[in-house]
Amino acid sequence: MKVVGIIAAVVRLVVPVMLAQASVAHAAEITVLSTSGMRAVVEELAPPFERTTGHTLHLTFGTTSALRNQIEAGVPCDVAILGAPFLDALITQGRLRADTRTDVARSGIGIAVRAGAPKPDIRTVEALTRALLAAPSIVYNKDATSGIYFVSLLERLGIAEAVQPKTKSGAGFVASLVAKGEAEMAVQAMSDHLAVPGVELVGPLPAAVQHYIVFTAGVGADVTDPSAAKALITFLTAPSAVPVLTAKGLEPGSSSP
Repeated sequence: MKVVGIIAAVVRLVVPVMLAQASVAHAAEITVLSTSGMRAVVEELAPPFERTTGHTLHLTFGTTSALRNQIEAGVPCDVAILGAPFLDALITQGRLRADTRTDVARSGIGIAVRAGAPKPDIRTVEALTRALLAAPSIVYNKDATSGIYFVSLLERLGIAEAVQPKTKSGAGFVASLVAKGEAEMAVQAMSDHLAVPGVELVGPLPAAVQHYIVFTAGVGADVTDPSAAKALITFLTAPSAVPVLTAKGLEPGSSSP
């Protein structure tokens, strides 16, 4: 009995150590290239993911177009989180694994003004048109999906010639220029506006002209063992991530309104 007891005690001591060593042995370094539209979410979910899995994340953020160019240039990437059309193009090029493509979240485009400034009525297409024509200055990001859509929207509304001369293009979170007083109105994904102090969200574009930016994740084609990268994507799309997405102005997945 004494021998049995000793063996049991050794097992209780050794097994946890072996499991811990196995966990460390399987811990991975994950390089993530993520669009700035998902930055607030990824940065908040990164610590619990690392604690839970033992993996380490190396995060780089930027515009979708800039990150796409980096990936096309051969910059190493385990996980990419980009606007859906850009990520799909990289899958077509064979740079990302098609079988890992996952829609993580989406954000509608909205308008923000400086905190405390009057908020224009943009509840209808007609009201939005008047607000854009009346605004002294408007900033958008011409390289972002939201900016590309905004330019096309001005054409669609028939006001491009009148509005374009008073627009300016910024980089990153363009609402920061509104906060500094360098522009009166910012047009970008609502999730981006909520990340900028000193501005207030006026609201989303009217439903008739709304455009949703879908943020999609994929694993790099050159990743030898994709299990850790897949685990991150699973973590970002788990039910536990939904409250974080919502708090950052995003909706889970890509479901229609």
